[in-house]
Amino acid sequence: MIKQQVYLRPMTEEDTAQIVAWRNQNFIRNNFIYQELFTEEGHRKWIREQIEPGHVVQFIICLSDGREIGSVYLRDIDRTAHIAQYGIFIGDEEAIGCGYGSQAASLALQYAFETLQLQKVYLRFVEGNEGARKSYEKAGFRMIEDKWDVVLLKQGERRVFFMEIDREEWLHR
Repeated sequence: MIKQQVYLRPMTEEDTAQIVAWRNQNFIRNNFIYQELFTEEGHRKWIREQIEPGHVVQFIICLSDGREIGSVYLRDIDRTAHIAQYGIFIGDEEAIGCGYGSQAASLALQYAFETLQLQKVYLRFVEGNEGARKSYEKAGFRMIEDKWDVVLLKQGERRVFFMEIDREEWLHR
């Protein structure tokens, strides 16, 4: 498979069915803290209550051939503290491990620091999701030492780790 470039386009309400289908796949749900099934009604509520007021910016990850493979977002945007939480999922299983997540992260960080003028972006990931951790590191995120949490998921108790990148680190990459 020839490696393609990634671009991001804003997510719209017309993407609801695809987002719901992607997020309800077990290989995605099992790596998220929120593991309940998504519904179209719930996603439309997310758009109304989070995206429309500007608390979240969400994009569809597209390959240069136009194929849509997942979504990336900045949530809990705090315009006073200039921080936000980063999230991503690759919904097309064939696209996992191809470097597209790292490319999408770079584009999302560019948007965060240049367009939103944020100073810091952080993320959380569930223990055992090593592919995600490596992708985040490739994009410039670093582990926050001594910061972790524990959650009880359907698979049992799991640790949640935190990573971050600040504007200065990003500018010097």
